[in-house]
Amino acid sequence: MSGNTEKLIGLAEEVAEKVLRSTKRLLPPVARLCLTSTFLEDGVMLCLRWEEQRSYMQSVWGCGALISGAVFLILLIGQLVCSALVLCRKCVCWACTGLLASLMLQLIVYQLMFEMFFLMRTLAVGGGLLLLMAEVHTQSRSMFAGVPSVAEGGPRQYMQLGGRVLLVLMFLTLLHFTVTSAFSVVQDAVGTALMVLVAVGLKTRLAALTLVLWLCVVNLLENPFWMVDELDFLQDFMRFNFFQTLSVIGGLLLLITLGPGGVSLDQHKKRW
Repeated sequence: MSGNTEKLIGLAEEVAEKVLRSTKRLLPPVARLCLTSTFLEDGVMLCLRWEEQRSYMQSVWGCGALISGAVFLILLIGQLVCSALVLCRKCVCWACTGLLASLMLQLIVYQLMFEMFFLMRTLAVGGGLLLLMAEVHTQSRSMFAGVPSVAEGGPRQYMQLGGRVLLVLMFLTLLHFTVTSAFSVVQDAVGTALMVLVAVGLKTRLAALTLVLWLCVVNLLENPFWMVDELDFLQDFMRFNFFQTLSVIGGLLLLITLGPGGVSLDQHKKRW
């Protein structure tokens, strides 16, 4: 059984490698677009619901129109401008820092710091941004091809480690902590195994690719916000989940492109 399992995993890795080789030029821009999608959507929604958002902050925080307007203007400009910079591949590290700051500001403004569901999903998006910063760090080092360096060393490997661990938090929000059916038990078991593989960096590309496919299916089935009436509060919740999940998919695509980094079992296996 063990031999058959190893053959099956080996075959799956071969198929995954072929897919990745044929899409290696397409993956990075698609990953960046997916990753920034939640920020672009939020920026657009801020424009469309400006007065509603200001009224919310004034009622919850008891602040004036000037302060609430300034906060949402910072969020609006920060998210749209930083997302545009990421997509244009200009000042990417500074843009990622701005997007990380906007994530933290949103947690404070909407008082979600202690809501574990939203907190874990927000941190997962932050993990994708860390991987994007690692990609930029890799590209800047590749410009000095003649200078001796340790390929997987330096800050990059810790960015990749942090990004991997944070991305896993998204899947914790998808687990069923009560037994509802045999399928849910199997789904949770397989999902947990894949999460562990990504976190420790073992069979990383195959595990991440599997999680991408899983998230795509889950996102379409559970968050079809376009099928819900605009006046229904559920549409806002589903749209939020849809675009945050899309951003995590972008982070996983970056992980597939970059690999797990130096602090991973995959890298240690090469040294053995």
